[in-house]
Amino acid sequence: MSTLQVVELRCEYRKDPVGIGVTRPRFSWKLRSDGVHVLQRAYRIQVSGGLEGFREEQLVWDSGIVESDQSVLVNYEGEPLQSRGRYHYRVKVWDRSGQESDWSDPAMFEMGLLDPADWQAAWITPDPDAIDPQAKEIFMLRKPFTAENGVRRATLYATALGMYELELNGERVGDWQYTPGWTSYRHRLQVQAYDVTAHLQEGDNALGAMLANGWYKGILGWKPQGNLYGDRRALLLELHIDYEDGTSQVVTSDTTWRASTGPILMSEIYHGETYDARLGKTGWSDVGYDDSGWAAVVQLDHPTDMLLMQENEPARITERLKPIALIRTPAGETVIDMGQNMVGRIHMRLDLPAGTVLTLKHAEVLDREGNFYIGNLRSAKKTLTYTCKGGGEEYEPHFSFQGFRYVKIEGWPEDVPLELERFTGHVIHTDMKPSGRFECSHELLNQLQRNIVWGQRGNFLDVPTDCPQRDERLGWTGDAQVFIRTAAFNYGIYPFFSKWLHDLKADQLDNGGVPFVIPNMLGPNSHSSAAWGDAAVICPWTLYVCYGDQRILEEQYDSMKAWIEYIRAQGDNEYLWNTGFHFGDWLGLDANSGDYVGATPRDLIATCFYAYSTELFVRTAEALGRTEDAAKYRELYERIVEAFHREFITPSGRLAAHTQTGHVLPLMFGLVDGEVKARLAKTLAEYVKEKNYHLTTGFVGTPYLCHVLSENGYHDVAVKLVQQEDYPGWLYSIHQGATTIWEHWDGIKPDGTFWSDDMNSYNHYAYGSIGDWLYRAVAGLDLDESQPGYKRILFRPRPDSELTYAKASYESEYGLVRSEWRLGEDGIVMYEFELPPNTTARAKLPGASLAGVTVNGVAAGQTAGVLAIHEEDDGLALELGSGVYRIVVAGA
Repeated sequence: MSTLQVVELRCEYRKDPVGIGVTRPRFSWKLRSDGVHVLQRAYRIQVSGGLEGFREEQLVWDSGIVESDQSVLVNYEGEPLQSRGRYHYRVKVWDRSGQESDWSDPAMFEMGLLDPADWQAAWITPDPDAIDPQAKEIFMLRKPFTAENGVRRATLYATALGMYELELNGERVGDWQYTPGWTSYRHRLQVQAYDVTAHLQEGDNALGAMLANGWYKGILGWKPQGNLYGDRRALLLELHIDYEDGTSQVVTSDTTWRASTGPILMSEIYHGETYDARLGKTGWSDVGYDDSGWAAVVQLDHPTDMLLMQENEPARITERLKPIALIRTPAGETVIDMGQNMVGRIHMRLDLPAGTVLTLKHAEVLDREGNFYIGNLRSAKKTLTYTCKGGGEEYEPHFSFQGFRYVKIEGWPEDVPLELERFTGHVIHTDMKPSGRFECSHELLNQLQRNIVWGQRGNFLDVPTDCPQRDERLGWTGDAQVFIRTAAFNYGIYPFFSKWLHDLKADQLDNGGVPFVIPNMLGPNSHSSAAWGDAAVICPWTLYVCYGDQRILEEQYDSMKAWIEYIRAQGDNEYLWNTGFHFGDWLGLDANSGDYVGATPRDLIATCFYAYSTELFVRTAEALGRTEDAAKYRELYERIVEAFHREFITPSGRLAAHTQTGHVLPLMFGLVDGEVKARLAKTLAEYVKEKNYHLTTGFVGTPYLCHVLSENGYHDVAVKLVQQEDYPGWLYSIHQGATTIWEHWDGIKPDGTFWSDDMNSYNHYAYGSIGDWLYRAVAGLDLDESQPGYKRILFRPRPDSELTYAKASYESEYGLVRSEWRLGEDGIVMYEFELPPNTTARAKLPGASLAGVTVNGVAAGQTAGVLAIHEEDDGLALELGSGVYRIVVAGA
């Protein structure tokens, strides 16, 4: 008899989370079985309270046996959970064959502070009479306290106006970076929770905090601007200690703390950090440190009603890179090559004379002579200045991060060898769970996939930024929405994007307009371009499709609806969007000389996205059972499509726009059908061929171009386009040495000159959206939107992709999904599909016939391993249950 186990329990997408802010958390689990076609029939969940492990006598909820195949995001339905409560839970299941699993190993979750009224602490900041609130130096705060013996649990809750780092008894608290992250601070400010039980000691203890400007009041944007959310840094902190005897103690931020400045003389996200080690930091958070010379702190009158527990994963150091080369440039510069365009910071181990001043500058590329190039950084200084105290010492910046591959070092003593092993690149981004892999027989495509992943890592640092190097690094909505589906293959992005969408909703205008960037720091007049504002609808729908999580649709429903109504209110025709400012097909190569906007008419783009967002909103209303809205907006959608045809389609079926993007959008969004659809697809393919298999699309058309070609009978054109190795194309930049995705197809021209200094990022993920096509249209790993979240999988491999093999895998909420194909001799195609328990799949085998197929070594018509086989005009379709399927197709 096969085994059945419940494994990998998760609460709100996380393992054993501390500091949950959701009052009705959801539980997920995976099934493990050596059987095939395993489907869950029922489940039972038990949740117990208390600090110990699972205890039946402390049950707060027992679901009983629930007849359901749901194993992802099951709602807690017990009595209200308590602030700071720790809970343990376990799961058992029954499958459709009647087999019962054992109880899973217990998992835990701990609630955070659920209500502003739960807070006892005060906002504190250095006394302005002693320390200038606008000083560039980092503020240091400390508080000694006493703990008793027998600590059972100690949890520290903290946030700040600015960025903070904490120390307890001389050790850093946690490994989270750039806390509390960037949110719409006037509406939402995240609180972090840390289990510090192991840090406490009986008797004397000491807490320390450092405060930097961060996103809250630091320099942001290309203007530049500071004090965007406030002009005072402040700390809010509570340490809750529970003892074995049942007593408790709370240490809070209050006016008994002390303040000083220290060795960090300046730290800004864009500009870097200045650190003088001679000013001393050692011991400042230790027990017994003499802070008698420190200044008082004062209470800052600031509300707490915007506080919420951490929603997304924190930023962490996720990898450490060693330099690959030390370069002496033609200009005589000393430059370290990290070998990869990365985002994070440099860690140094030094043994230099006291007073030695090192200056480190960061760049993405070298110029054509091989010299250090920072022209594309605009006003961002990206400079570290470190003054040595002498002897062995280590340093990395605390509150600044940079996008770079090359580091120029100035001030290194000539009589001291510069050893590469003294330098390490700390790669930092939101610590999302890796989920997907793509590989094929074309090594340049494999490098493209690596570049896409590195671009995502570099720009998913708390918010989905456009670029990580220059004086921008903002959460541009257009970039985020075109890339989100690719992002969801590479990493588990639900917590990351749901947090960002909550900020979008918070910053949305009263009339439904959506700012260009989220969080919004560009002001009230920078909002509501087509394809940018549509992130309000496209992003939550994509999360729902990829994770099957209806809660994001419920949370964002009003925001989605408000965006549709904003568009509807524009101009004098409620079914066309032909007014207002739009970025159009941004950076389209068919633009007029010197113009950033492509040649596709902006009102065509705007109306296409108006229709698309409305149609997605209809699907959202249907998914949530809001039938009245579904009917109302279905009628609106149909009127928009009719108006689009009247405005942009001639009576003979020609599109009134002679651009690639103009043809891509109505095809992608389903605005045309029949003969008109066929004509537009044929014309689009001809446009690509006329350019010798090159694209002319910009930010709006590029993400959909290859999907449209492949879905409309021109997969061969899409393949030639993607495998094009000269400009403009995805592989051109790789020949130029790219290790991330560029903002411009010709960011570096064939002669080594640059596109421009003005707007030329070498880590800009939007064009990396082609990754979605590699996964879905080449390797064939896709899902059925009628059962979202990979509950039902679609395998649609394309061996006609001018490759000898391709394979993709994805770690879904149910388990590993895998699609592989390989070409053999004499026309044989070998497929391998894997789907986890509690899922089903449909696999389409192009060109296959029943007589020439074996499954796991048995003729397809004789094996019980396949649930059903359907012969179709273009091949076979197999219905699969969970398991691994090795399929050989002869003569396909």
